[in-house]
Amino acid sequence: MQQLVEYHTEVGGLSTRALELRGEGLGLVLLHGWGDSADTWRPLLDRLARLGRGAIAVDLPTTDLPAGPMLPQLDAFAAELIRGWAKRREVVVVGNSLGGTVALRLAERADLPLAGVVPVAPAGLDMPRWFDVIDRDALVRALVALPLPRPALAGAISEVYRRLAFSAPQAADQDAVQAYAAAHATRDGLARLLGSGRRLLPELATPPFDFAAIACPVLLVWGTRDHMCPHRGARVLSEALPRALVELIDGCGHCPQLEAPGRLLELLSGFPEPALAAA
Repeated sequence: MQQLVEYHTEVGGLSTRALELRGEGLGLVLLHGWGDSADTWRPLLDRLARLGRGAIAVDLPTTDLPAGPMLPQLDAFAAELIRGWAKRREVVVVGNSLGGTVALRLAERADLPLAGVVPVAPAGLDMPRWFDVIDRDALVRALVALPLPRPALAGAISEVYRRLAFSAPQAADQDAVQAYAAAHATRDGLARLLGSGRRLLPELATPPFDFAAIACPVLLVWGTRDHMCPHRGARVLSEALPRALVELIDGCGHCPQLEAPGRLLELLSGFPEPALAAA
């Protein structure tokens, strides 16, 4: 079984934290969603470690980007990560939510060693539910306005995350909920998160993709009980990319890597070639 290594590094001039499995076979680059972290991939990484697969998950610098459009900066960050980590081998980029958006945008590029991309409930194919959270959710407005102590703020953030990211809030992954809350449980941290969301909103209001430029294999994965990005967005992609594979995970919410890691692993193991299932 491979050992998961955690370390801090720099990618394209930006500091980040990485969780890496130095295994064999086709490498997996794992990109999380808005406001989340590399920790969201730990259940999947644990299963990949048992198979001896190589993979890397990093913290996307969504709250640390300079002024200007965010998606091109995230594209450049992810492309630099792939070039530095791939080391002459092809990789599959798996991205959840905002990470899925970046994965699809990377698929437009012919200069990267991509064997395929797996957008998981990607933002940008339909209006995401978290846009409402940024601007209109009553609980979020109260969190910003009230001088809550850190434990109370963390508890309230946990409640919002449970309600939106999981199909059944009471069965949410506790480690993931605690990691999310801890990352934003200060007024400054929450303000930075919401500020990054407002910056992203106009960039995701319409699909930010050039579907005609996508040549590598695409596997779209979506939960049927996604409260943040409705899975009707899968129809938009399947119409634009008729050759793309589409898999819906019944009863799953916005983060299959947390709610259905075993099923997600099955799908990844057969993509882009069924023979990779034995890798």
